[in-house]
Amino acid sequence: MMKGLIIGLLLSVSIVGFAQTGEKNFIDQNYIEVTGKAELEVSPDMIYLKIVLSDKNNKDKLSLSEIEKKMISKLSEIGVDVNKDLSVMDFTSNLKAYLLKPDVVSLTKQYQLIAHDSKTLQKIYFLFQELGISTVSILKLDHSKIEQYRKDVKISAIKAAKDKAEMLADALNQKIGKAIYIQEVNNSNFIPYNLYSNTIQTLSKSQDNSDNDSDIEFVKIKIESSFLVRFALE
Repeated sequence: MMKGLIIGLLLSVSIVGFAQTGEKNFIDQNYIEVTGKAELEVSPDMIYLKIVLSDKNNKDKLSLSEIEKKMISKLSEIGVDVNKDLSVMDFTSNLKAYLLKPDVVSLTKQYQLIAHDSKTLQKIYFLFQELGISTVSILKLDHSKIEQYRKDVKISAIKAAKDKAEMLADALNQKIGKAIYIQEVNNSNFIPYNLYSNTIQTLSKSQDNSDNDSDIEFVKIKIESSFLVRFALE
């Protein structure tokens, strides 16, 4: 019984010793480990709208093509580049209703429109109200330089990690060497969930107050990045 116990103890010591040796082989020098974080908030310059046109129940009894032409003409008047920023998403017709009652067939067309700032968005919203186009929603917010901003934030996070490591090492009268390990632990864009509905509510209130010249302040897109970095200590 005692012999078996001794063998078991020796086996345990051997496993621990192997683990320690393995860890030492992985990093055979002193190091400092820090986390660098950075974030940036940018106002969106690409506001994607979904617009639904229908020839049914419009106040002027216009056909779908007439509504479309009128919308395109009015958008051009307020400075929207319809060739670049307006596109068709879907086109449908109520064929089933047509087979049953030919006089009630309706046509529906969906568009995607991109507004590049809040003032233009406000003009578009008021224009649609005048035209009787009520089915308008915000699909998403984006920025034309979002990829460059992501890169900039990552670089800032890495630099923040280096600055932190240098500060801590200096407190110990040491210096940091080269980075020996880098791991990205977070990289995200954040837009509040209730942003879109709040924006429509803000537009509606602005119209009620006849304050057509006021700007809508969007909640900004927040870009975050975080890195875990190990620097050698010298």
